[in-house]
Amino acid sequence: MRDIAQPHDRFLKLLLSAPETAGALLRERLPREIAASLSEEPPRLVEGSFLDGEFRQHLTDRLFQVTTRSGKPAYVYALVEHKSHPDPWVAFQLARYMVRLMEQMKRELGEGELLPPIVPLVVYHGREEWGVVPRFSALFDTEESWCPHLMDFPFSVVDLGRIEDGDLSRDDRLRGGFLALKCVFRREISPERIAAVGRALQQDRELAQRALFYLIQTCKELDMTGIRAFSEEAFPGEAEQYASLFAREMIDKGRLEGLEEGRQEGRQEGRQEGRQEGLLEGEKRSLLRLIQRRFGDVPPWVRAKMDAADGETLERWTGNILDAESLQAVFQ
Repeated sequence: MRDIAQPHDRFLKLLLSAPETAGALLRERLPREIAASLSEEPPRLVEGSFLDGEFRQHLTDRLFQVTTRSGKPAYVYALVEHKSHPDPWVAFQLARYMVRLMEQMKRELGEGELLPPIVPLVVYHGREEWGVVPRFSALFDTEESWCPHLMDFPFSVVDLGRIEDGDLSRDDRLRGGFLALKCVFRREISPERIAAVGRALQQDRELAQRALFYLIQTCKELDMTGIRAFSEEAFPGEAEQYASLFAREMIDKGRLEGLEEGRQEGRQEGRQEGRQEGLLEGEKRSLLRLIQRRFGDVPPWVRAKMDAADGETLERWTGNILDAESLQAVFQ
């Protein structure tokens, strides 16, 4: 089994970290009878994982505690499958996880209490259609007459590739995130589709930044036309600033065609116009604006570090801001 790539892991965990977005996923994609029994209270993300280290490398797991209309607690385990091909052994992974979770719950229950229900949900964004029977019993090679006597459970599968873009979700944040996931394994990505991701995420600037960074890291078909289309929708009035920021990320990854020629032309232009110092100051101002948007007021120590930084260091810090969890982490 191929290891999960870190960009997928980070992006999905960020996308499902907001209670409202997680709630939209559960209400829209769980079986209808289960979704209808949920209370209006948003789901609570349960921190920690009971997964073995072996599975941590392959899966993005999110465990949500929900409340039913009757006031009883329940759990929904959302497993996000990142491989480009369907995997029938997902059912086995779900079973192992749920057993570990039930063992933990059993230790915490009082005498005579029963286990709360656990409902598994798989979100898949590979190129091929899922096609795998969503039941644990499909793993057994046995006579049909035996099936009622075997361990079994169904699980829901959200196959993003088989859902029309506009039907991915009524929640803008979830729809934009799912649309970004759909782009990863597609051979042809139009600027219009990339622009639709940016438009859906316009109200969440941080997620929009992470989505574009994620697409640059994972989507081979993305080019500067797509980056500009996304930026014009996601960052109105600041499209050029953000397009330049993410273009540098593409340059660092060798993704832009004519990379060396472009760099050489840029150096010559800078020398001819004598603007190297001005460009450096412009990069500092852009980075300061991004820091202010993410972390608020800029303390004096940050300005001092930036005053002493060269262009290469500024580029590294600008890249760090996309994933940094704190202001200090930007400058590592």
